Amino acid sequence: MSTITETILDTSFKKDVYNGLTANPKFLYSKYIYDKRGDKLFQDIMELDEYYLTNSEFEILSMHKKAISELFRGNGKGIDLIELGAGDGKKTKILLSYLSENDYDFIYKPIDISKNAIDLLTADLHCELPKVRVDAEIGEYFEVLERLQQYNSRKKVILLLGSNIGNLLHPRAIDFLSHLKDTMNTGDLVFMGFDQKKDPQTILDAYNDPTGVTAEFNKNLLHRINSEMNANFDPDKFKHWEVYDPESGTAKSYLVATEKMQVNIEAIDLTICFDPWETIHTEISQKYDDKVVRWLAEEAGLSIVTSFSDANNYYKDYVFRRK
Repeated sequence: MSTITETILDTSFKKDVYNGLTANPKFLYSKYIYDKRGDKLFQDIMELDEYYLTNSEFEILSMHKKAISELFRGNGKGIDLIELGAGDGKKTKILLSYLSENDYDFIYKPIDISKNAIDLLTADLHCELPKVRVDAEIGEYFEVLERLQQYNSRKKVILLLGSNIGNLLHPRAIDFLSHLKDTMNTGDLVFMGFDQKKDPQTILDAYNDPTGVTAEFNKNLLHRINSEMNANFDPDKFKHWEVYDPESGTAKSYLVATEKMQVNIEAIDLTICFDPWETIHTEISQKYDDKVVRWLAEEAGLSIVTSFSDANNYYKDYVFRRK
């Protein structure tokens, strides 16, 4: 990479777009979908009937909030409740409300890559649950993991809801869980959602709704590159496409060019040519069963304490501790 290019690629977003769109096959990271528009689109997705994940986990937390809270209870010094990828906090508020109403001693630390999401969540909690102490932070998971190590004076409970672990293929998921394990002390817990394997059509419908909200969400990558890098993508010339492999449990999202085109990205001095039906891989959403989750935990040095499921067994929240 030339010195000039290194000067142009002065942010992680620019570097990742440059590297992804000059690769073969092309790819973009789904984390960059999330800006103000992307956050709103994802909230719309969570309201869709087809997107079962939110309602399933909402059901779990509502049904089992007492048992979950008892697992979280500290050793007399209180709890640091740290949520990675907090989003709008809709589901987490079920637990926060119960903990607050029952006088648990805790600080809630929501962490998200989106400043917009953190600002909205902090404001909402101030109005809805004013007794909850909030210490929010903006950042990516792996950056924040290093800072989590300093939280060692009392019990830590690390929340990852929404099956965000599913955005990582198994080797990276093991690496991520291993990093989590390294931040944990005896008594600390990880509470993490894993979307379960099920009827393949149910999974496909969740990521390819007939109203096109998921397609717009996926295409927000292109809108964001246009806006922040002075590019000329025409999102209407890309088709959202979802596939699911029931053998591996991997769902993949793509943007597919519907015609030959050339795209200029001025901010990174890059011109990209697309052939008809050429793809940009944008996201994976891994699905699991107990056997796979147990294997991931073992490889990362964690053990499963217990798990909670919705009535349809579509989704599970697992509780882990360090071995």
